[in-house]
Amino acid sequence: MRYCSRHRTATVVVLCLFALCVWSMPQQRKKPRPRTDDRVYLLHSDELKYDMYGANPGAQIVKGKVSFRHKGARLWCDSAYFYQEANAVKAFGHVRFVQGDTLSLTCDYADYDGQTQQMSARNHVVMKHRRQTLHTDSLNYDRLYNYAYFFEGGTLVDGKDRLVSDWGEYYTDTRQAVFYYNVKMRSTDRLITTDTLYYDTTKSLAHVVGPKTRITSGASVVDTEDAYYDTKTDKARLYGRSTVVDRQKTITGDTLLYVKDGDSHGYGNVVYVDKENKNAITCDEFVYNEKTGYGYATKRALAKDYSQKDTLYAHADTMKIYTFNMNTDSVFRKVHCYNKVRVFRQDVQAVCDSMVYNSKDSCMTMYHDPIVWNGGRQLLGEVIKVYLNDSTVRQADVNGQALSIEQLADQKHFNQISSRDMFAYFKEGKLRMSKAVGNVRSVYYPVDDKDSSLIGLDYMETDTMKMFLSEERKLEKIWVNKPQGTLYPMTQIPPGKEKLDVFAWFDYIRPTDKDDVFKWRGKGGGNTLKIQKRQKAPLQHLNPKPTNAPPPPPEPPAGEKGATS
Repeated sequence: MRYCSRHRTATVVVLCLFALCVWSMPQQRKKPRPRTDDRVYLLHSDELKYDMYGANPGAQIVKGKVSFRHKGARLWCDSAYFYQEANAVKAFGHVRFVQGDTLSLTCDYADYDGQTQQMSARNHVVMKHRRQTLHTDSLNYDRLYNYAYFFEGGTLVDGKDRLVSDWGEYYTDTRQAVFYYNVKMRSTDRLITTDTLYYDTTKSLAHVVGPKTRITSGASVVDTEDAYYDTKTDKARLYGRSTVVDRQKTITGDTLLYVKDGDSHGYGNVVYVDKENKNAITCDEFVYNEKTGYGYATKRALAKDYSQKDTLYAHADTMKIYTFNMNTDSVFRKVHCYNKVRVFRQDVQAVCDSMVYNSKDSCMTMYHDPIVWNGGRQLLGEVIKVYLNDSTVRQADVNGQALSIEQLADQKHFNQISSRDMFAYFKEGKLRMSKAVGNVRSVYYPVDDKDSSLIGLDYMETDTMKMFLSEERKLEKIWVNKPQGTLYPMTQIPPGKEKLDVFAWFDYIRPTDKDDVFKWRGKGGGNTLKIQKRQKAPLQHLNPKPTNAPPPPPEPPAGEKGATS
C-alpha cells in the first residue's frame, strides 16, 4: 500500500508539471475573420422623413442629391425609399449607379436589393462597361454573378459595331453578350440578321446560329446556319451548308471561309456558279478571289459550261480559273485543267493530261496524248484545239502526229488519215471538210451508192489532202497534190494494208456520259505517241572582221627588209 501511494503521487506531480509547461508556451492566435459589411449606407440627402403608417411603411423617404454606398458601389438619385431593415433602395429620377471605374448605369427608376446585390433598372437605361454601351428600357443586373440582361428590346454599341435584339444578356467579367429574337448587327457596311447571336466584345467576334441567319454587305449576301464573323478583319467562317452570293456569283459549301474582296475558301461539296458567264464548278476544295477573279478547285473537281445549248462537263485533278477584263463587257476566262482530264458533251468527248479552255473564243486546247471524239470519228495528235459553237463543234485543229479515224457502219472497217497537221471544219456538228498537211497517208473505203457496200480500199500518199463531205458524211470530192496510191478490191487487199501502221482505236477510253468523266482509263501499253524532238536551228558564227575590207599587203622578202627607196 505504501508503494502504490507513492507511485500515484509521483504520477500526479508529472502531469501537473507537463500542464504547466504547455500553459507557459506561447499560444498561436487565430487570425480574425475579415468583417463583411453587407449594409447599404445612406451617405447624403437634402431631406429625410419617416412615415411608418404611410404607403411605404418601414421606408425612409429621402430627397435632394441622394447618394448611397454598398460594397464599393455608389448610387445617386433625386429621391428614394430607403428600407434600412430590408437593406434595399427604390431610387427615382436621374438614377446613376457606379461600380469601380469600369461600369456605370443610368436610368429613371431602379430597385436595388443589398442582400442579393441585384438591381432592376427601368426607363431610358444606359449601361456603360469599358467601351461597350447598352441601351434599353428594362435591365436587371446581378452584381454577384456579373450578369445583366434585358427583355424588352435593347441595343449594344461597341465601337463601330451596333447590335439590336428583343432579349439579351451581358457578362461584365468576360465581356461577352448573347442576343435572342430579331437580332440585327451592323458593322460598318455589313448587316447581320439572325435569331441568336453570341458576341465577344474583347475579340469583336460574333457567332451567329439559326436557320434564318443572313449577312449582307452591298451586293454580297451570305445565308448560313452557323457562322463566326470577325468585325475587325471582316472575315467570316461559315459552317452548316452556307451560301455566299456576290452579284452573279454563288458559292455553296459545307465550310466556307469568306473574306470580302479577298480569297474565299470552300471545303466539302462546294458548288460555285457564275450566272453571268454561265459556268459552274463542283469540288471538295475551292478558293476564289472576288477582286482578281482567280481561283482553283481540286478533289473531284468538275467544271460545267452551259453557255451553249448543250452543257460541257470537264473533270481534272486540279482546275485553275483566271479572269480577264474584270467588271467590263469584254470579260472572259481561262480555265486550266491538268492531270487526267476527261470532257463530255453530247457531240464531243475528249481525254488528255492537261487542257486550257478559253471562254473568249470557246476554244479547248489539249496537251499530252489528247484524243477527241465526234460521232464515229476519233482525232489524235500532240496538241488538239477544239473550237465550240453555240451548240456544236465548229473546228478542230490537230498539230503534230495527226491521226483521224472514222469507224464505218459495219464497225469493222475504218477510214484513216495520218499527217503532220490536220484541220477539221464542222457544220451543225457534222464534219463537212478536212484538210491534212505534211506526209499525208490515207486509207479510204469507197461505198457503193446503190447497196452501200464497200467497193475496195484506196491507199494514197501525198503532201496535201482536202476532203469535202455531204451532210450524210458521204465523200463529195477530194483534192490532193501529186498523189501516189493504189485501189484494191475488197477481195484483193494485201494483209496489213487495211490499217495504217500508226492505227490506234481508243473506244474503251471514251467518256460515255457526264458521270463517266470521273473514271480515268489510261491507254494500253505501246499506244502513246512517240516523242519527236524538234530540229535545232543551225548556229551562226558571226565574223568580227568586215568582209569587204582589203587584204593586208604581202610581206617583202627577207633580203629586202629594212631597205629604203
